[in-house]
Amino acid sequence: MKISILDFSFQFAGYGHYDVYYISPSTGKVWKTRTSNMPLIDATRNADKPKRKDLIQLKKLCKNN
Repeated sequence: MKISILDFSFQFAGYGHYDVYYISPSTGKVWKTRTSNMPLIDATRNADKPKRKDLIQLKKLCKNN
């Protein structure tokens, strides 16, 4: 399955911080992380067409924290 921005949800968690949730499209399992990596948030959440490499990086961040 291809990764999509729709697999993520973002919640503002304070100045410069976001809670990011990754929901696996195949299993439905949810991973959560809190990040202050604003360049990555800008490249995914705030982009019109996020790049696949940025989505994969965000997925790894969610799964490894």
